[in-house]
Amino acid sequence: MLTYIPSPETGVWDLGPIPLRAYAMFIVLGIIVAVVLGNKRYEARGGRPGVITDIAIWAVPFGIVGGRLYHVLSDWQIYFGAEGRGFAAAFRIWDGGLGIWGAVLLGAVGAWIGARRSGVVLPPIADAIAPGIALAQAIGRLGNYFNQELFGSPTTLPWGLEISPANRPAGYAEYATFHPTFLYESLWLVALALVVIWADRRFNLGHGRAFALYVLLYTVGRVWIEALRIDSANHILGVRLNVWTSILVGLGALAYLVISSRIRPGREVIASPVEEIEVEPIE
Repeated sequence: MLTYIPSPETGVWDLGPIPLRAYAMFIVLGIIVAVVLGNKRYEARGGRPGVITDIAIWAVPFGIVGGRLYHVLSDWQIYFGAEGRGFAAAFRIWDGGLGIWGAVLLGAVGAWIGARRSGVVLPPIADAIAPGIALAQAIGRLGNYFNQELFGSPTTLPWGLEISPANRPAGYAEYATFHPTFLYESLWLVALALVVIWADRRFNLGHGRAFALYVLLYTVGRVWIEALRIDSANHILGVRLNVWTSILVGLGALAYLVISSRIRPGREVIASPVEEIEVEPIE
């Protein structure tokens, strides 16, 4: 009986001339789940069917570009350092590397554009899609398993992740199993999504507060998960950059929850646009 989690031998399968990459497939699956759940939640709030899908056409590409930009800029030495992978590698998104903070920031810009074009306001959209984004992240993290990346410090726990020698960081060649931090984050995100759905129903969250709750809970989990990771990262005052980002973003989300609940209690009413009906003039 295995006392560790074995890593897959490959994360790419060739379908004729087309390579199928696990990382990309999990991202696509996560996006589909987020859009489907988001549509259902938005319609349940009284929104027009299909609006989330229309907005996703803008939000998804903006989010992917933002996620990649954040990753490349925050870990620039991986690509542009003395022994970096090179400029071209910065565009090879299928090799892994999407920063959630950049994805949320530029994804929000894309969502705002999509909402404007659809004639709807953004906060109810954000509240509707929040649990779906968490589930999309949870699914996308499974792609890290196939890439053998984003694992933590060595461990002998039964759920330790086996990492091949070629993928072990410098200084850890003698260790075989590591904390599967991508799995910890994935499980945290599933629990987070369920909590947001429950809290949204229980407290009738509105005006973007369901989304803020998602952000707050995610940052709490991200802080302790980051503390376990051993992959290369930039530090400020001896602390990983993503930890500082999580703390600042989490405090911002908490402040928004408190202030918004006092200024705009309850949930806004979503009024679906009414189609204009042409009336023949009476002669």
